[in-house]
Amino acid sequence: MLPSVETDEEWDAVVRDETVMRPGAEDLCARLGLAGRSLTRFADGSQPVYAVGDDLVLKLFPGAAAQDGIAEGHVLSHVQGRLPVRTPQVRDFGPYENGWRYVLMSRLHGENLAASWDRVPRDHRERLVGEIGECLAVLHSLDPEPLADVLGPGDWGGFLDHRRASTVDRQRDRGLPESWLEQIPDFLASVPLPRDPQRSLLHTEVMRQHFLVEPDGWRLTGLFDFEPAMIGDRAYDFVGVGVFVTGGDPALLARLAKAYGHTFAPPELLAYTLLHMYSNLPWYMRELGAPPEGTLHSLAEAWFGTV
Repeated sequence: MLPSVETDEEWDAVVRDETVMRPGAEDLCARLGLAGRSLTRFADGSQPVYAVGDDLVLKLFPGAAAQDGIAEGHVLSHVQGRLPVRTPQVRDFGPYENGWRYVLMSRLHGENLAASWDRVPRDHRERLVGEIGECLAVLHSLDPEPLADVLGPGDWGGFLDHRRASTVDRQRDRGLPESWLEQIPDFLASVPLPRDPQRSLLHTEVMRQHFLVEPDGWRLTGLFDFEPAMIGDRAYDFVGVGVFVTGGDPALLARLAKAYGHTFAPPELLAYTLLHMYSNLPWYMRELGAPPEGTLHSLAEAWFGTV
């Protein structure tokens, strides 16, 4: 029912086209015993995701992203019921057709924290980031080895070498000015990152966008989107924390780090920001601003310093 999607061109032609996607989603629901349920596509997200009735979610992964579907199904099953915040409960996951994979899961309820953030009072923001810190501490304490056959990278040091070799070119492609680009090699060389760290299960995109909250009392009600999960150095997860959760607010980051139980050095976190799989420094600068000193060391303090 769904055509093969292995290239960017096929992705653009198929994944965004509801006249193609919806019949496939309906067919899969019928195969899963869910025929007749209402099917509503969510507007956000990189993958096609549908609400199935009021209590289920169907997430589809084309062949080009099949490994993400395998990872999400296994990771959600691994963390189910083990974190302080709810995660989607896996009802089924596996292959569909033409390389597509799916994850059928329970639906979390609440408001998206990113959309609600401006309405959250300061004292509740402090408590929420503390809850996020506690959640991360538990996530990173879980044994990741049952997931080692589906999550990478197997060689953390090799992963860092690969990312380091292409960092300047990637940031140049994203529009980072030359005055910043020329600092990157020396900055990365000055920051020692572990090549063989204690292996932790990483979400990798710890963002307000991936948390749900209950506005009545502002409590966390859910954490989702585990498809880009990895196994590696726990500090890597604090890139999203500093940029997309605490947003360069040193007091909020200090609160979160206290609840987590550890504080990371700002240069270490900026180094991981540069090396991150989805790094886009110009975008982060537009969101968070950049210090007048114009150095990567000052940027590290501005985004990842605590008080």
